[in-house]
Amino acid sequence: MAEELIMSEHVEITSDRERVEERVRRWCQRARLDGRRPALSDAAAVAIAAGRLDAPTRTILAERRRAGKALPSIGGFGALRVLDDERRRWLSKDTKNKPGSALVYRMRAADLAKRLDHLRTAFVMSTKHYATGVRAVRRDRRDGLHLDLDQRDALFDALIHTPVPKQESGPVAVRTGLSMLDSAADRVSEVAKNTRFEEFGDRAATVMADFADQKDDVFSGRYETLLFVAGSSFDQVQSSPAWRSEHFVVQRTQLNLVDELTQVAVDVNSLREIVDELDGIANMMFDDDTRAQVASRRTALDAVWSQLVDRVAALVRVAELVTHAEGDLRTLDVMQKAHSLDNRIDDLVARAGNRELSADNTHFVGDQLGT
Repeated sequence: MAEELIMSEHVEITSDRERVEERVRRWCQRARLDGRRPALSDAAAVAIAAGRLDAPTRTILAERRRAGKALPSIGGFGALRVLDDERRRWLSKDTKNKPGSALVYRMRAADLAKRLDHLRTAFVMSTKHYATGVRAVRRDRRDGLHLDLDQRDALFDALIHTPVPKQESGPVAVRTGLSMLDSAADRVSEVAKNTRFEEFGDRAATVMADFADQKDDVFSGRYETLLFVAGSSFDQVQSSPAWRSEHFVVQRTQLNLVDELTQVAVDVNSLREIVDELDGIANMMFDDDTRAQVASRRTALDAVWSQLVDRVAALVRVAELVTHAEGDLRTLDVMQKAHSLDNRIDDLVARAGNRELSADNTHFVGDQLGT
């Protein structure tokens, strides 16, 4: 009977893991998450960005985290990705036979580049977060806490790649689509050239995007989706009161969430680079031997992708279980409070006789004073 129970529990756990893994795999295949999720926290963004850095810089970031050394914040590093994506869109637009549009696009891209440069300076040169004096720099370097200027620059460049949903990729006018801006700019260049209406192209309202894209988080591909899911699960666990409670002390020592998220990002970025290189080779190959070799390498990489999906699915499962535990702990807390309240009520009732005697005594004193 005991063996049957153990086997039943094992099957249930296994099936639960498989369900979560299949859900993550489906999200990545579609590059879409059902519903809308909050933007990634600074902690999640930095952990993911560390996956693009070299090992020494990752070690320094880990030491700074353990020492409680914060990094400059801009109010959400996803904003960097939004600005950079928007800048790239303006630069990539077709400006052939559109002299007016070309000017509008270049001005818009230059403005966005200027804003990114301002944020880079604030992040890299912050005197509040990085040592500035010779002694302070030497001390931080000795303790493994000092980030050189080139390391801060590299970290900022990595943070520009923070995964964000497509529909969060710009201000309201940009999020709702960019197609009307082309025609508006064309009309400006043809009809209102050299007039005060030339700025209209930059302010033009755009068409609403597809309804499904407005209600769901949509990404540029499976890698972005996987990293965002991992970061979102990280935030869900980190922000949970249950995870920070004494009930999960052992689990917190067993699972270093920041290291896990960074290692996932390292592997995802490495896989993406190799796949891109293989795609480049595939586009140039002509002989059967090279084609067969590329195919065999892709098969090996498919196994790596499956392992990464499984790893992120484990994070998703932890996040869901921790969230579920919050309800159980709240129920337990209510029961403990009720039990404590019962004891206090009993104690209060037990002292009622003493209070009655005390009141009689006080009234007796008052009666004496009144006579």
